[in-house]
Amino acid sequence: MSIPLIAAAFFIMLGLMLLSIPVAVAILFVGVIGGYLMHGFPLVDMMGGVVWSSLNSPSMLAIPLFMLLGELLLRGGIADRMYAALSVWFNRLPGGLLHTNIATCTLFSATSGSSVATAATVGTISLPALQKYRYPVRPSLGSLAAGGTLGILIPPSINLLVYGQLANTSVSQLFAAGLFPGITLALLFSLYLFLAHGKAGKDSLVEVNLPLSEKLALSRHLIPPFVIFGVVMGSIYGGVATPTESAAIGVMIALGFIVFGGKLNLDLLVQCSLHAAKTTGMVIIVLMCALLLNVTLSMLGVTQALTQWVASFGLTQVGLLLVLLLFYVVLGTFMDAMSMLVLTVPITVPMVMAVGVDPIWFGIFIVLMCEIALITPPVGMNLFVVQGVRKDGGSFNDVIWGSLPFVVIMALFTLAIMIWPQIVMWLPDLLAGR
Repeated sequence: MSIPLIAAAFFIMLGLMLLSIPVAVAILFVGVIGGYLMHGFPLVDMMGGVVWSSLNSPSMLAIPLFMLLGELLLRGGIADRMYAALSVWFNRLPGGLLHTNIATCTLFSATSGSSVATAATVGTISLPALQKYRYPVRPSLGSLAAGGTLGILIPPSINLLVYGQLANTSVSQLFAAGLFPGITLALLFSLYLFLAHGKAGKDSLVEVNLPLSEKLALSRHLIPPFVIFGVVMGSIYGGVATPTESAAIGVMIALGFIVFGGKLNLDLLVQCSLHAAKTTGMVIIVLMCALLLNVTLSMLGVTQALTQWVASFGLTQVGLLLVLLLFYVVLGTFMDAMSMLVLTVPITVPMVMAVGVDPIWFGIFIVLMCEIALITPPVGMNLFVVQGVRKDGGSFNDVIWGSLPFVVIMALFTLAIMIWPQIVMWLPDLLAGR
């Protein structure tokens, strides 16, 4: 298949998306119509069986379960108490509650798996306090938007689950690969806030001296997220449970904490289930259409053609990754993270594997690109989420300018993992005994 034809199909998909056609429809249109034009109905007929065999998998159940886990943490009051407990420890640091934003996002990410949910939850909880204590608007909003992106990197991550399905790689290895980079990125965010906004909130009433006994008493609210994360990840790497089974265990533990806190009722269960179902439906539909596109790409030899075309340029690993870095940054300015992931993984994974890039490492690279896409205008999802939960009616530019330093930090960190890939791979290699 010719490269110009492949490029034309790709730009047709982008054009349909820019015309506000739903992402799933755009992918489906090119995948099915392209398959029909090249091979007729036999190719279209076989698509249903391929998609069913891919989606009819126990590993796919992890997506709705992790979605439900995040909803339970949000609506069960666990996230609110988590923020209050962390604030008493971080509010005396230079930067005060800005560090609490990052810490809460990090901890919530370790149990929810969704960036949008993380940004919306922590933003809803923290913005009233940040406004009350007169924190500067831009770093406050930027720390929430950027901290929320950690939801798709720190395991369990919905995006890593989808990548594992599309790239046919181990989800447990991907989770292990995302843990250390996610924590490192959170520390880099806090370091930036410490250096650039150390005086934020310095003269505010948030500097409250609490006795150590009260701080320790409040810290009991950190037990639920730590227990959930420890059990979920420990059961996976201890060989006790698959990612799907561990997600189910996490849901049951979260329900137990909600019952213990006296928050459980029928309305909470209904609301959590409905929101989890809606979000899961969106992800599964896009994933299904991406799998249909994969059938067409495989039958037409697109990946082989692209791999040979890239090889003809004689690019090294670093050279190809730098090209992809630029490509994803540009693509992320007008495409949301999940769409970018499902649209490009079938094409880029064979290309990078051809030059010797580990698909586990590349999964973290792509998720970092998705993180950047979440906070780059004009369609960065987290930017809109944070702007939506603020109540002061301020300009959208505040969120954009507040997030830009974090975009630079993520881009530099991506360059760092290209230079030192063991930042990503040391833990998966350790767990795999390599």
